[in-house]
Amino acid sequence: MPALKWGLIGASDIAATRVIAAIRASGGETIGVFSGSADRAADFAAGNGLPDYTTDLDALLDWEIDAVYISSTNALHFEQAIRALKAGKHVLCEKPLALEAVQAEAMVELAEALGLVLAANHHLPGSPLHAKVRELVSAGTIGTVLSAKIAHAVLLPERLRGWRLGLGTPGSGVILDITCHDASVLNPLLGTPVAATAMAVRQAAWNTGGQEDAAMTVIQYQGDAGPPVLAQTHDSFTVGFAQTSLEVHGTEGTIQVTDAMTQDTAGQVILITASGTRAVDVDCSQDLYVIGLRAFTAAVKGTGVPTATGRDGLMALKVALAAQESAVSGRTVHIN
Repeated sequence: MPALKWGLIGASDIAATRVIAAIRASGGETIGVFSGSADRAADFAAGNGLPDYTTDLDALLDWEIDAVYISSTNALHFEQAIRALKAGKHVLCEKPLALEAVQAEAMVELAEALGLVLAANHHLPGSPLHAKVRELVSAGTIGTVLSAKIAHAVLLPERLRGWRLGLGTPGSGVILDITCHDASVLNPLLGTPVAATAMAVRQAAWNTGGQEDAAMTVIQYQGDAGPPVLAQTHDSFTVGFAQTSLEVHGTEGTIQVTDAMTQDTAGQVILITASGTRAVDVDCSQDLYVIGLRAFTAAVKGTGVPTATGRDGLMALKVALAAQESAVSGRTVHIN
């Protein structure tokens, strides 16, 4: 199969800093970019070595491309993905897939009906750290899983403090930005999410947008066997001096992962059992976005699956939406 040819929908920071390089490293070609702003599109194309740009989405979809990467603002994902799928393009979409579960489900079903690949750009499930944790849990290394805890509190870079913090901006806020990433890690590890309880607040003095920038959530999971599992997440744009982490506790041991939730994750997996404490060897040398783009390319070729499929993205969205509703209502929200 010749090199996968990509069109970019959205002249975004994540495309410029992460995904274009990952597309090229995976053997793909970036043909051009669509943006609603002609100046932004032109500057982005010139700055990233793209041969073409447009302000007409239909024009981009008419290019000789195989796939699109969607990294526009969250409220635009659904419509743009549907148009791309109907144009016969494979779709890698930034999280969250959409702002409503019914929209994300429609995206998944359309891709399946058309025989196209739809994936969510959740970079963490493909991390060797999280793959090793899933392997250890699946092997019964820590016995029956009882609980998990994620610390995903970081400081939002100043250049990204725009629409993400706009009160009333569809898709803004820390829960849809970070909690859905947590869910992309927890869901394949713990089973089926059934309920979420959350609280969200605004903490940062620099947050003039008004949207919540910190949240804590408790998610209940039910696996195929065993007791219910509780997972706790702390997600924040306001914490500048903490290391992210993941803990998984079982009846026979605990797995601790340091530096677990960032884009450049060179963390460590530590296993604690009755036999003692030991580090588990994990090769973290590969870029997480390259891992994801290679998996996506393999899926298009029919030789693999994405690190986060469309259905994985749908389930992560459901958890985030439940947490968001709970934070507003003050009640536990049941999922599915």
